[in-house]
Amino acid sequence: MTEPLKNIEVDAVITWVDGNDENWQKKINAYSENKINFASKKHLKRYNSIGEIEIAIKSIIKFAPFIRNIFLVTDDQTPESFNSLKLSAQKKDINLEIVDHTIIFSGYEEYLPTFNSCSIISMLFKIPNLSEHFIIFNDDTFLMKKVSVDDFFIGGEPIIRGEWQAFNEDKNLRKFYRKVLGLMGKKIEKDKISFKQLQQNSAKLAGMDKYVRRFHTPVSVRKSTLTNFFSTNSLLRKNVRHRFRNQEQFLLSSLSEHLEIKNKTYHYRNYSQLTYFRSYKNLTSTKLKLKWFERNQKKLFLTFQTLDMANDRILEYILSWIEIQFGEH
Repeated sequence: MTEPLKNIEVDAVITWVDGNDENWQKKINAYSENKINFASKKHLKRYNSIGEIEIAIKSIIKFAPFIRNIFLVTDDQTPESFNSLKLSAQKKDINLEIVDHTIIFSGYEEYLPTFNSCSIISMLFKIPNLSEHFIIFNDDTFLMKKVSVDDFFIGGEPIIRGEWQAFNEDKNLRKFYRKVLGLMGKKIEKDKISFKQLQQNSAKLAGMDKYVRRFHTPVSVRKSTLTNFFSTNSLLRKNVRHRFRNQEQFLLSSLSEHLEIKNKTYHYRNYSQLTYFRSYKNLTSTKLKLKWFERNQKKLFLTFQTLDMANDRILEYILSWIEIQFGEH
């Protein structure tokens, strides 16, 4: 069994877009072939924000005091509460810093602006002064219990949370499936790019014959694993040239995990330690789910997908519950 390392330095990295920013909306529509109607329900669901980034940062400050830096990666944007969050972080000896896309895309400026999370995440390991060990957080995934370094790294090696699966290579089966859907009168989204496919692409680059379909949890990464890999090829430039997501891309966080697996420098957990909210149809079930999170000692992470779609009663309850966890209520 690998012994925990003492005094390991760990940073947190969060990518964030303020989809309500009119300047950003104009920018993406200037480059997009299909113009986005940001007033439509479909796009409100994808781009709207109700302050999740503030909750995400607060949760790291509150429950992960071992973090050295929190790097918030943005495209010329700043959360309204940034200054107060920075002061809160400083009280815990944590540095909260905004890193603009222009910084991490140094030498790759011709691919900016980009609206592709795969491209942006590909460059995170280039953040100046980033620790060897860092954790990538989504802005809708929060820590809601005290965590320690060895919830992410053991002996300096990353913990990988996910489920082993085979590659989905049977094209004939996929064609048959699409044909059946068509006969059933169901709409087929042509060339839809799935998160699952991006993970499979990543695993193949690492030389795997199967892959870990990871859970929607923070990802533990070692910077040297990526710098060593990209020093021998031109895959990074090939990956970040897409302003919008492309089915041929890899996902850096998944590539990192599969490189560690290939090198046998990882620790595997087949349970997510996550409570995941996908819908908000019932207040009673929401309360029960949060109560179970409180009582289950293994649970560390909460993800609220499209939280802005919750009705007023449920949203008020969830935000009040979060305030209690932060000691603000």
